[in-house]
Amino acid sequence: MPLITVGVNHKTAPVSIRERVAFAPEKMIDALSSLISERKASEAVIVSTCNRTELYCSVEDFTKASDVIAWLGEYHGIALSDLQQYCYTHTDDDSVRHVMRVASGLDSLILGEPQILGQVKSAYAVSQEGSCIGPELESLFQRTFSVAKRVRTDTAIGENPVSIAFAAVSLAQRIFADIRNSTALLIGAGQTIELVARHLKENGIKRIIVANRTLARAEALATELKAEAIMLGEVGDYLSQADIVISSTASQLPIIGKGMVERATAKRRHSPMLLIDIAVPRDIEPEVDEVSDAYLYTVDDLHSVIEENVRARQDAAKAAEQMIEEGVDSYRRVIESRKVSDLIVAFRQSAEAIKNTELEKALKGLEMGQSPEQVVNKLAHSLMNKLIHSPTRYLRDAGADADQHALTIASNVLGIYEEKDN
Repeated sequence: MPLITVGVNHKTAPVSIRERVAFAPEKMIDALSSLISERKASEAVIVSTCNRTELYCSVEDFTKASDVIAWLGEYHGIALSDLQQYCYTHTDDDSVRHVMRVASGLDSLILGEPQILGQVKSAYAVSQEGSCIGPELESLFQRTFSVAKRVRTDTAIGENPVSIAFAAVSLAQRIFADIRNSTALLIGAGQTIELVARHLKENGIKRIIVANRTLARAEALATELKAEAIMLGEVGDYLSQADIVISSTASQLPIIGKGMVERATAKRRHSPMLLIDIAVPRDIEPEVDEVSDAYLYTVDDLHSVIEENVRARQDAAKAAEQMIEEGVDSYRRVIESRKVSDLIVAFRQSAEAIKNTELEKALKGLEMGQSPEQVVNKLAHSLMNKLIHSPTRYLRDAGADADQHALTIASNVLGIYEEKDN
């Protein structure tokens, strides 16, 4: 059955639209059941993230794409005229190619981001749980996961950090061979610091201290990550305990000055301290870079690293695109071979039916007292005539039409080859 993809993403729709067509996880199975029970699709998987909502469907014919868009608008209470301008549709090979690019991180806001593969796998699992996936999408998604795994394994698409938070943590890992014995002081409690904290936690850092102007906000983040929370005014007291300092606040004036860092490094007995300032305006005075054993990096330093990494990911993406084309071709071969398998089964069933009919006649002949030799000869003659009837008619029609191509194919299929003169 034909495959289609219908959706909106960060490239085609603003967040005001994306948030309106998002599916709550607890409503996903109900939505899939509705889509299928209303005969908009035979099978369906819905991927819904902050950056995209996409419906992958097996349908009766390609005209069903407009029905799926209409269902999406109706389900979320959005006028079709408001939704259509943001939607895109892919069909057949383009649909296969798209889902493979999505799962491999090639269609993401951040090229090569790894989370999307897990999100696609979760969407597939939910569809399985709701019995909304069948042989068409089962084959598609298994092939997709195989291709995405190959992209992750055989290219460097996800190896180089391309977010400020990830780049900051990667820099810390370069300075400190093993951050599992390090303490990080994070100043601020916004989204960037939260991402930094999560990356540090995932990499096994020993201790995290979160400083914020509002203690409650610092405590909320600290509780979630099993960290410590302090007030912004206490930074000077804790600075000497920090191996890594990462700051991102909205302060209009520097929070950490040269004198504060000099006192901290003296208490640390000149053990190195890494300071990363990703705030604009800056949270750390540039003169801190003059302090011995203090290594200061700014957001501009990180941006240069990110730009290099983006270029590296783009190079890897070229190799990944080739793998995806190979995946599309491989999937298409599976589908075409499945069609041939169905044809072979039908052919065998037809032959089986002829055999059974003629065998029944032969057994009746024996019961009526006909000689075994007569029955066997009649059975063989009848079987031969029935089995060669259709090929013979095909050959006669091809010959009458002087269709040499059809005759060549028929001779190959029947295993009959003309002898050529030496």
